[in-house]
Amino acid sequence: MQRHTLPTPGSLLCYSDFDGSSDALFLAQLAQQAKPVTIITANALDAQRLLEEIPYFAPELKAHLLPDWETLPYDTFSPHHDLVSERLATLYQVMNGACDVLIAPLTTALYRMLPREYLAAHTFFLKQGEVLDLAGLRSQLTLAGYSHVTQVFSPGEYSVRGGLIDLFPMGSPLPYRIDLLDNEIDTIRTFDVDTQRSIYPVKEIRLLPAREFPLDEAGRTCFRGNFREKFEGDPSKKQIYKDISKGLTPAGIEYYLPLFFEQTATLFDYLPENTLLCLHHDVRPIIDEFWHDTQSRYQLLRGDSDRPLLPPAELFLTSDVFFGQLNPTRALRFYPMDKTSSWRLKNPLTHCHLYRSTATRKTRWESLLSLSPVSRNPADAFCC
Repeated sequence: MQRHTLPTPGSLLCYSDFDGSSDALFLAQLAQQAKPVTIITANALDAQRLLEEIPYFAPELKAHLLPDWETLPYDTFSPHHDLVSERLATLYQVMNGACDVLIAPLTTALYRMLPREYLAAHTFFLKQGEVLDLAGLRSQLTLAGYSHVTQVFSPGEYSVRGGLIDLFPMGSPLPYRIDLLDNEIDTIRTFDVDTQRSIYPVKEIRLLPAREFPLDEAGRTCFRGNFREKFEGDPSKKQIYKDISKGLTPAGIEYYLPLFFEQTATLFDYLPENTLLCLHHDVRPIIDEFWHDTQSRYQLLRGDSDRPLLPPAELFLTSDVFFGQLNPTRALRFYPMDKTSSWRLKNPLTHCHLYRSTATRKTRWESLLSLSPVSRNPADAFCC
């Protein structure tokens, strides 16, 4: 395995001239050398490609994608359950150190998220052979946001039929069937939702929250209090306020997520302290474009008095906040293949201009720009 130069904490290194899958090879070697690694890509297509290619070069690495909601800011429909399920599962893996390579599109990394404490407090396990309080399980599933249905089809649903419990946990690719012997868990098996036939047995189930926000009494109380504080007028006349008070989940409620918590988290709050952060391509123009589009949508949609909107800064990270989060980390930045002779990286504190290296490449696809820690603030080096 080829070893690569790593940045020291609080510094930035830049690599360039990647073509084809060479960036995935480099990142795989990097993760083998210094995991955990978090890769923030300029778009979702690159994120999906790296998720497929990195395990090809390093099958032993545990790579996870943190997907986008696949909705536009302030959309009036909610993300698909499968996306929410994958997001919660990935955040749980990252939080518990079970992720070697985390890949996230930039737009995903800009969203404010549920706090770590909420995810940890609302995750629990069911194990074969343990005594199960069925009434207590129902209550716990309800608090976690699961829906009781007659037949399970989607993540976040459960069904109870005598001594059989069908359960589709968030973050799981398959639902589970729990067979009770009196009040003890006798067997746990996965099953097919279409044929209802068992597939294979398991010893335990991990249950994540069904949503990225709480809908229990405490969560609804927090929502109502924050709603009255943020928005003027009589809240009882707002449909979204009435729906949440009744325990309903109106479409697009995800864009009111900060109202369910005293404080939200960011992706950086979930990352281990020794994370190596990699910015795949130039992300600053993408952030600027995202904020331009988001503010345009906010101005366009804010006139609906029945559905008041939170300001963009309460839902998303600004460019300054995003790059400010890089301060305690080690960062790498990757450039796409370019035919021009140089890239100029300007540091406003030292007025230092660093140009593309003409040195002989260590391999046919790698070129180091030899950008040393020229500033105490690594965000300063991102002004291109």
